[in-house]
Parts: sequence; C-alpha cells; structure tokens
Amino acid sequence: MAVVQTWLTDTRTSYDTVAASYADRLRDSIAESPSLRMTLGLFASLVREPGPVADVGCGTGHVTAHLNGLGLDAFGLDLSPGMIEVARRDHPGTRFAVGSMTALPLPDASVAGLLSWWSLIHVPDEEVPTALGQFHRVLRPGAPVAIGFHVGDVARVKTRGYGGHPMRVHVHRRRPAQVSEWLREAGFTVEAEWVERLDSEVPQAVVYARRPAGPVS
Repeated sequence: MAVVQTWLTDTRTSYDTVAASYADRLRDSIAESPSLRMTLGLFASLVREPGPVADVGCGTGHVTAHLNGLGLDAFGLDLSPGMIEVARRDHPGTRFAVGSMTALPLPDASVAGLLSWWSLIHVPDEEVPTALGQFHRVLRPGAPVAIGFHVGDVARVKTRGYGGHPMRVHVHRRRPAQVSEWLREAGFTVEAEWVERLDSEVPQAVVYARRPAGPVS
C-alpha cells in the first residue's frame, strides 16, 4: 500500500506543479499533428452507442475538448487537482473531475467509451492490471478503449519538465504486445495496434480494444 501511495502522491504533486506550463506546451498539439487527429478520430468512430465517454488521465483537457468536437459526450478525469483546475479554466463547456484510474469514481457499465492517452505511462507494471480492471468495470459491454503510450523496454524517473519545474514521476515505455496481453488478461478483445515514428528515439503506439458484448457480469 505504501508503494502505491508513493507513486500516486508523486504523480499528483508533480502535475499540480506543472499544470499551467503543461497546458501552454500542449495547447496546439492536436492542431499541429495529423497523426494525432487521425488516431483520435478512429477512436471516436469506434464508439457505437450514445453516452458518456471517459478521458482518463485527461490532464488539462485539450484531448477531452477535441473528442467533444468530434461529436462525443466526453468528460475528463485526472489524478491532479491542479490539472483539473486548468482544464476547467481552458474548456469551460466540458465536464472534468478529480479521480484515480486505479479506483475510478464511476458506476459499473456506465461509459460508452474510454480513452487513456499517455496516462497509463505513469502507472507501475504491478498496478496496470488494477487500472485495466477498472476500465473494464466502467465500460458498457461492446464499448471501446484506446490506450496511447511510449514504445520501449525501459522506465525512467522524470525529475524536471514543462517549464523547468521539478517533477518526480516514473515514465514507462512498453511494447504493444505487452499492453495487448494485459488488456486480454483484463477481459478485453484487442482489435488493433498502431505504431508510428518507428525510426525515432521514442516511437508512439495506440492499442484499441473493446469490452466484449454480452450481459454485465
């Protein structure tokens, strides 16, 4: 329990510290990236039913707001109150709340889709099954999940970032095959793995999966 609390506390405090600089850094990232728009558009197209869509680890809300612009009823959750404060300031027409992906404050089978966009990267390997179990619990049968992450085999501790502010967060790089395996073990059906910038130092990946259709267990 102490280890869990340590990484959660470090992540929350770090992003509280950098929230304003983070928003400034990423505000135009979607507009400047055709591939990012493509991957988010694909996720939006996979949402088959009307209903709320959760952006888990939403940061300062620019992705959540983009999903709403694609026609989804998206809302954001983030561990950091500072990030949520900035998200509400920058996107006043979008819903945001504080919450941890390891204990989502959502009812069972309550969301029509779930996005984890470069947020699972801060979760230790041993806690990933807990987070994915929460994703599975809150998704409706047949609903999609998309997970974005850095590709690799190492983890590092980030001690400074976004405006030069001090941070202490672990950043985990993972292989798509590992993320897909975890998703299958959590009860999902994996539908696609997408990887870009294979020749770059840190490739990016998105795995798309779906909670199988059927009665809620």
